Amino acid sequence: MARIHSTWFRRFRSSEDGVAVVEFVLSVPLMILIFAIVMEFGRLFLGYQSTVSGVRNASRYLARVAPIDICDTGGSLSTYDTILKAMIEKDRQANNVLPTKFTVTKVDATYVCAVGPYRISPAPVATVAAQITVEFPFGSLFSLFGTPLGTLSTTVSDTSRIFGQ
Repeated sequence: MARIHSTWFRRFRSSEDGVAVVEFVLSVPLMILIFAIVMEFGRLFLGYQSTVSGVRNASRYLARVAPIDICDTGGSLSTYDTILKAMIEKDRQANNVLPTKFTVTKVDATYVCAVGPYRISPAPVATVAAQITVEFPFGSLFSLFGTPLGTLSTTVSDTSRIFGQ
């Protein structure tokens, strides 16, 4: 009887029938994690690029509607802040297929009078700067590896020469 058990144990120990299944089961969670990380950072990149596009379009809009004689008369472009913020939000939401956690918290429109070989010197140059906050949806998962990812705040800006109405 002992000989039957030792023969069965030897055969069981040298068998490689289920090795591929065990390796697959061990590697699937890692593959799913890597896939999820790639997808999430792809969504974040798409959201950031949409925000950059919105700021660029807002800057072009401001370059067309701001008065061209703003360097001579003085003034402020802060009256356009709410319009520009709405434009950035609309453009960002229109370009995103998947929802992201991007929030435009503040938009500042400023100008400088640049001296140079322009038709009008000094030429007004407008800058649109948007402060955005990015919330990482799966940021708490990174607490397994150290500090969890919370929110990130950054500023996206673009400049355009003011051509006026």
